[in-house]
Amino acid sequence: MSNNEQSIHDLLNLRGKVALLTGAAGWLGSAMSRALAEAGATVAVTSREADRAQEFAATLPGAGHIGLGFSQGDTASIPALASEVVGRLGQIDILVNNAYGGTAPSIDSATAEDFDRAYHTGVTAYFLLAREVAHHLRNRGAPGSIINIASMYGVVASYPDAYEGLPVNSPPNYHGLKGGLVHLTRHLAVYWAKDNIRVNAISPGPFPTDKTQSAHPAFILRLEHKVPLGRMGRPEELKGLVLLLASDAGSYITGQNILVDGGWTAW
Repeated sequence: MSNNEQSIHDLLNLRGKVALLTGAAGWLGSAMSRALAEAGATVAVTSREADRAQEFAATLPGAGHIGLGFSQGDTASIPALASEVVGRLGQIDILVNNAYGGTAPSIDSATAEDFDRAYHTGVTAYFLLAREVAHHLRNRGAPGSIINIASMYGVVASYPDAYEGLPVNSPPNYHGLKGGLVHLTRHLAVYWAKDNIRVNAISPGPFPTDKTQSAHPAFILRLEHKVPLGRMGRPEELKGLVLLLASDAGSYITGQNILVDGGWTAW
């Protein structure tokens, strides 16, 4: 190893870094939060309910983590959220935009309000929080990583036959916003690269919750037939990628949308 070459352990080490993760106590957010904490980051986690966020923060490995109440639709509160994290933890180095609060209508029942809410919580709020963190990083003269959680449904359409005759939908507002988020990620990446702020997206494939899997076994079976690996994703299977993108191990990766879908989009 040369004098300038870091070991993989050093590259993945997040000690001294502060990460802000929205929707942190949820199905995917909890695994990603734990990955960052396990790598040494101090993590500020949010949930719609402050008590839930605080309780979850207390379960993370390491010390100093905080939980904050934050409603994704209340974009006016974003500057105060970022300010509180900086005030309590000193800085923000990593942002994981994960929270979402949209509805799940069918194509036939979706309304303008469904679309407005989806875009507001899943695109507008992501942009405003990312910009707040980018301004903080620029003012510090510090590098940073912003990770947007998108979806494979921002890249490909769903299979109608996977949903036909079942009480589940593939919401058009969700598809629309995730496609927009993927491109917004690219746009922000090229504008903020000069400040050494990397912006990437992670697009999970089928990661249904345990509750969904128990309630809709026929639906899960249909989805499994669409996946080359033949099974649903597990939340912990996002931990490695979020750590890569958050750390110096991913220091030359920006403007990318990385799919974690068991091969779904390879067909």
